[in-house]
Amino acid sequence: MIVYKQVDSLKELEQILTLQQLNLPKNISQEESTKEGFVTVEHTLDVLKSMNEVCGHIIAIDDGQVVGYALCMHPKFAEDIEVLRPMFKEIETALNDNVRYMVMGQICVAKSHRGQGIFRKLYQTMKRKLPVGFDTIVTEVDGKNKRSWMHMQR
Repeated sequence: MIVYKQVDSLKELEQILTLQQLNLPKNISQEESTKEGFVTVEHTLDVLKSMNEVCGHIIAIDDGQVVGYALCMHPKFAEDIEVLRPMFKEIETALNDNVRYMVMGQICVAKSHRGQGIFRKLYQTMKRKLPVGFDTIVTEVDGKNKRSWMHMQR
């Protein structure tokens, strides 16, 4: 049975990084990248841990193993990851100043567990676990990531 929860251990953060490595473009073929999707950002343990301390990342656990994750990224981290800076600038431009938002950062589901509704349950769990005072969740998908793009349209 898959359990959805917020990260509460270093081991879970390390498992996120392992799953992330398996889905970075540098570690998969172009064919797999097109068919299965990919993740864009390679996080460090320190950054992932800092982000988690502000708002716990959402994970799907199956038999003690992280099989999916949705990273929670508070706007205070807008300058910490260079490739994401334009996204935060766009969000700030698009949203009313009163809107408090959390970014649903990178999302990844293990190949062995895709097609089982895990993405939707990660999102629903994040929505329930948003810190008090936050109004909405914002996310961005790389235009080259066809699988993820199509998934977001559902």
